[in-house]
Amino acid sequence: MSRLGKQPVQIPSGIEVSLTDGVLSVKGPKGTLVRKITGDVKVTIENNIVTFEKMKDTKESRALWGTYAAHFHNMIKGVTEGFTKILEVEGVGYKAEMQGNKIKLSVGFSHPVELALPEGVQAVVEKGVITITGIDKEVVGQFAADVRKTKKPEPYKGKGIHYKGEYIIRKQGKKGVA
Repeated sequence: MSRLGKQPVQIPSGIEVSLTDGVLSVKGPKGTLVRKITGDVKVTIENNIVTFEKMKDTKESRALWGTYAAHFHNMIKGVTEGFTKILEVEGVGYKAEMQGNKIKLSVGFSHPVELALPEGVQAVVEKGVITITGIDKEVVGQFAADVRKTKKPEPYKGKGIHYKGEYIIRKQGKKGVA
């Protein structure tokens, strides 16, 4: 059983939540997020409390019950605080810079790699640190993963792009024969 799905969610002040035609909308100081509710999950909004109920007891409805509750928590946090991912660029000659609405990465390829920012996502680049912020957790996380994917950290020297605080397992490398 879903622990998140069972708990009713209190709507914080300054946030508007509405449900029309299976579309859950959350509006707050940072913006508006919308998610379509499908399947056998019923969402009820009354007295500033949102509850999620499963209509049938099937495997799919049990999974969606907790998933939609988690999505709703993320939507509330997104419109109030927002989400941030911090990436570090390490390596000799590796650099990142903003060019308009794109991040330009020079990470050891014969050409620079340009990645366009998705809608609703902002990025700041300073001294090898890329800070990605936005209100939608999925979009921020996916864009950060796409940036990291351009040059994953390698295991010998740790060069590449990695999340701040990410532990990179190092390998020993070759030993000289005497």
